[in-house]
Amino acid sequence: DEWQPHIVHMQLPLNVRFTVLRWENYLDLRLVMPRQPHQDGSCGNFDGNPMDDTTVAIFSRIGARVPAGELLFQNRVDIQLTSVEEKLLHLCPKQQKEKAAAVCPRELLHVPEAETNRGVLMSCMLDICFGANEHTLRMA
Repeated sequence: DEWQPHIVHMQLPLNVRFTVLRWENYLDLRLVMPRQPHQDGSCGNFDGNPMDDTTVAIFSRIGARVPAGELLFQNRVDIQLTSVEEKLLHLCPKQQKEKAAAVCPRELLHVPEAETNRGVLMSCMLDICFGANEHTLRMA
């Protein structure tokens, strides 16, 4: 089956479970963990209100990218979109694409490489265009 993933399961400290679903052209990641104090991020904030866990709401609370001073690694990798991601951007509904074009530059003000790496802006736009697509929600 072309949609059959290859799966890697990891059990980490503090009852954190991490699953990597390796597809032919991308990865899906599933993180399951108990609530932590002041927790917030791409998966939401565990306050029980799914309405404030949208991509735009999360960006407004924590920004679109991890600030340089909070990186786990010393260097960031240049983001380059694949041809599939480029095609996806062209499929983004007009209203979502306009919203992404307005939100992403504001959210990336603190990210120095956003000025020189087109992929940073485009990946932010992909998050807004497709961050809640059916496949993503089904696998979450």
